[in-house]
Amino acid sequence: MTTQLSPARRALGGTLSVSPVALGGNVFGWTADRDESFAILDAYVEAGGNFIDTADVYSAWIPGNSGAESETIIGEWLRSRGRPEDLVIATKVAQFAKRPGLSADNVRAAVDDSLERLGVERIDLYYAHRDDPETPIAETAAVFSELVDAGKIKAIGVSNYSPPRLREWLAAVENGRLHQPTTLQPEYNLLERDIESELLPLAREAGIGVVPYFALAHGFLTGKYRRDVEVESARASSVEQYRNDHGYAIADAVATIAKTHDTQPGTVALAWLAAQPGVVAPIASARTAAQLPLITDAFTLKLTDDELKTLGRVSAKA
Repeated sequence: MTTQLSPARRALGGTLSVSPVALGGNVFGWTADRDESFAILDAYVEAGGNFIDTADVYSAWIPGNSGAESETIIGEWLRSRGRPEDLVIATKVAQFAKRPGLSADNVRAAVDDSLERLGVERIDLYYAHRDDPETPIAETAAVFSELVDAGKIKAIGVSNYSPPRLREWLAAVENGRLHQPTTLQPEYNLLERDIESELLPLAREAGIGVVPYFALAHGFLTGKYRRDVEVESARASSVEQYRNDHGYAIADAVATIAKTHDTQPGTVALAWLAAQPGVVAPIASARTAAQLPLITDAFTLKLTDDELKTLGRVSAKA
């Protein structure tokens, strides 16, 4: 459940205290080189942010990359700057070709790799990046719990899990008296609201905080996408599915509310998401430090009840 601790921190799973918006590290080593990544990280922390999200696989999909670029850059930044006292780092295992899946042996090896790249003694939040149907959930739940006991991770997260498989994990926790996941990371935004029917209520019932990815719908909600306007972006092809009357109606509503608050449309989209019951901190990334205010302004933006209802209504599917 979402509990506001201060104007800039929220409780996540009873063990972590995080910013209202997490900084996505998927761009580090991809659309942001090392120096720009350092600038983004510096600006995020200076603005009061403390929640950084990455994964061992970021960004292996880019020609010339081999994976682990994001963790490596974050580790170099930490060594260069010194670790902020309350910084929360989340990373993931399962999708990296060098460490695939969620078998106990692979998870043990992968967490050690991530610890070394990040240069930390303990990972604050460690996710199962996706379900692994080849490995029994009881095995995966047990090894993640083992890592908590070993002091290698502080909290457990699951990402891209269906409601039935999340229930299996929770049953394994109960049967084995294991440490429960504290965090769920699904896709969720104004254009993708399917989790509201079953997954989000399940997370709330279990006391699991939700940290959504694709919070800006691949950038569609940043305000740069308009009817009959071509956008040059590394992610432009990902938003074609939203370039229709329904998508533009949402984008228009977001832009109208943004003008009222003298802020950016993307900031409004993040504030809407952060206001949803059960959501602790949406994840958003920036390619440059100059783009960061879109994220950090959402730390304090509070939408009115009418604005939240308007966005909820216009984004609801018929």
